[in-house]
Amino acid sequence: MDVELEKLVESGRLTAKAAEQLERLKPGSFCLHKSWGFGRVAEWNLLLNQIVIDFTTKPNHPMQLAYAAESLTPIAPEHFLARKASAPDAIKALLKSDPAAVVRNILESLGGKATLAQISEMLIGDLFTETEWKRWWTSAKKAMKAGGYFSVPTKKSEPIALRSEPVSRADELLTFFNQARQPKEQGAAVDQIIKFHSEFKEPQSQLQPIIEKIESTAGQNQKLHSALTFELMLARDDLLERVPQLKSTRPDLTLERLIAEEESRLTTILANLPSAKERRVLQALPRALGDRWITRAWQMMMSNNQRLAAQVPRVFIENGHQADLVSFLERALREHSAVSEILLWLCRERASFPNLITPDLLTAILAALERDQHNEASRSSRLRDLLLEDRELISDIFAQADVGAARDVMRRLLLTPVFDDLTKRSLIARVIKLYPELESMVTGAQPEEKRETLVVSWSSLDKRKAEYEE
Repeated sequence: MDVELEKLVESGRLTAKAAEQLERLKPGSFCLHKSWGFGRVAEWNLLLNQIVIDFTTKPNHPMQLAYAAESLTPIAPEHFLARKASAPDAIKALLKSDPAAVVRNILESLGGKATLAQISEMLIGDLFTETEWKRWWTSAKKAMKAGGYFSVPTKKSEPIALRSEPVSRADELLTFFNQARQPKEQGAAVDQIIKFHSEFKEPQSQLQPIIEKIESTAGQNQKLHSALTFELMLARDDLLERVPQLKSTRPDLTLERLIAEEESRLTTILANLPSAKERRVLQALPRALGDRWITRAWQMMMSNNQRLAAQVPRVFIENGHQADLVSFLERALREHSAVSEILLWLCRERASFPNLITPDLLTAILAALERDQHNEASRSSRLRDLLLEDRELISDIFAQADVGAARDVMRRLLLTPVFDDLTKRSLIARVIKLYPELESMVTGAQPEEKRETLVVSWSSLDKRKAEYEE
């Protein structure tokens, strides 16, 4: 122990325990305080019974010896914060060359595990901006998973832990799947297994139990968790395709069968699937439903679901039924029954359907907006925004229209309650720009003749009166 500290203990001015703590807080060492954070010990002033700490937020801060011994936690030179303060250039170089080593150092400094928030707190600000941090963390995770020394949870709130021995990614994924208690967690684990299927050295023995578990879970959850069952079946099919050695234990449980059995609930189920998996289910409709898939697909498109409105038309086109799609759309426009999401999609894709871009489209849009204006769950505001912001839409709609059709639409615009006066004027102005002769519909009358007041002098007036009387 330092001689001066021993004297303070002998004199009773400092306890032996406090002296031992201060022995680890010599000038040049590093410490942590609960409120003030990281600091470097600048100097001792034992005559004044003080120790001076350079905290990040409180430089050159004096503390009484006893209080310092009680409230400061010494940290070793290899602690990440100490290394960052003493050798910042070396840390910056290590961040680029070996991200996993930096994370290892941080975890070791924090007792072997830390949350993502704790890790980012040590790096953002003096080493990274927020954007740089996100980019770096993406590459760091890949390096961490490749080494096998890190347990990286799927939830950001759970801590990342350092392992004493490396674990292969395959073993880690199998553990993740086997420990999953909820079907949704199993689905997430299977997605990762599919992604890294090539890392399984003995796929038949390692993954065949996964196939069996997937099929068992899917069969048990078809009615209760239908969307999950679809996801599991798609995952099983992907795994069977990628690993030919695997065999299905339930060949009767197919995607086509699920679609047929859940046909009436497909719209609700698809809304709960990721977009890519939803697309695969839609592509299977013709195989699953036969000729009736066309009617069912249109019903799904009319459900006013944004994704379905965009994806179902592709199924029509890919299967050679664009004429049926156009027929459905023509009727919906004519009857003003088209929902806002279909109209939104059609406006955006109008280059592919020029024959449908007529004044009927605009009246159908107005009908949809009026129908949805009191519906809080409606998405028609997106359609309204498109109508106002797409400066070419009105001119495209009236490209082949005569003035009579334009006049009918003008009347409709003037009467609709879905726009305020200023918005109406903006839309009507676009129509009048194409048909100037319709301006009178807005003014409401022909221009009046100009009248001028005649101003004369009294003498001139008297003279004219006299001439008139003669």
